This record gives sequence, C-alpha cells and structure tokens, in this order.
Amino acid sequence: MTEGDKGTAAGPYTDAARARLVAAYEACELAELARAAVPIGEHELHPDGTVRSPGSVLADAARVLRAAQRFFEAAAVFERVGGADWERVGDVLGVPAHSARARFTTAEDRFRRGPLSPAEATGPTGPTGPAGSLGELSWWRAYMAREPLEAALDLDDWVLRHQDGDSGLGSAPVSGGLARKR
Repeated sequence: MTEGDKGTAAGPYTDAARARLVAAYEACELAELARAAVPIGEHELHPDGTVRSPGSVLADAARVLRAAQRFFEAAAVFERVGGADWERVGDVLGVPAHSARARFTTAEDRFRRGPLSPAEATGPTGPTGPAGSLGELSWWRAYMAREPLEAALDLDDWVLRHQDGDSGLGSAPVSGGLARKR
C-alpha cells in the first residue's frame, strides 16, 4: 500500500468495493472450511465403522453453516451498498421486502458505521471474539479494514492458488475489480 492509500481505515476504495471485499473474504473462509471437511481421516472411524470422535463432523458442519450465513449476510450488504433496494433483495431471496429488511438491516448498519479500529476489532475476548458468533471479527477482518489493498492482494493469491481450471481470471482476480474513491 502506498503512502497515498493511507489516511482512513476504509482506504481508497468505495463502500461498494469494501463490501464486496468483505463478501470475497467470507466466501474464501467458507470454501476453506468446506474443503477441510471433505477428507475422511483414518482416525475418524473404528475398524467396525463406528465413530471415534462423536460430534466432530457435526461441529465441522456447524462451522461451515456459520460461515455460509456470514457470506449470505455479506452478499446482502454488498447488494444494498451497491444500490439494490429492499424490494430487489427480497425478490432475489423470494421473500417480501420487509422480511429482507428485517433480516439484514443490522448487518448493513454495522457495515455503514465503518470499519472498527484494531483495538475495537480485538476487543476484550481477543482477536477472534466469541467463537461462532455471527458478528465476530477476526484478525483478518481487522486487517482488511486497516489494509484493504493488502487484504485484496492476499485474496488474489488465494484465488490463483485455487483456480482449478478457471481461465480469464487475470493476475488480480480480486484487487483488480475494486473501485477506488474519486
């Protein structure tokens, strides 16, 4: 990040670009959690087929579900910040506008208040907050708020490592699409 990019915690990007970066991070986290749940380790089952560690796969699935909920919420915030009205959000989800508004208003308000300072992001419970809470802020979220370009470059690297035959992504599949403030 250059000296000219610093100045506000939000960085040089538009609100819609920052919201999309949050959604990209949540999608990345979801993908990593889901990918980690695929292999079946030798340690998971007894020779008779019974489970060695009851509840562990269900706990993994619960983490994936929470990550999917965070991605879902981040996507709705992105759409709202990008100009979609509640009617449009509701139409996409197949629910009335008032239901969409009730479901996502808090997340949108939290985003529009702006990124937290690193001290607020870590808070009294440490850098990851209470385990499993939907509003939890990790060190990565604090990093993303403080250094959005660097966070986007990290996501570029992640996408390029996991492209699985995708073509046409270019060398900056995340950072290349972020709109800067004018």
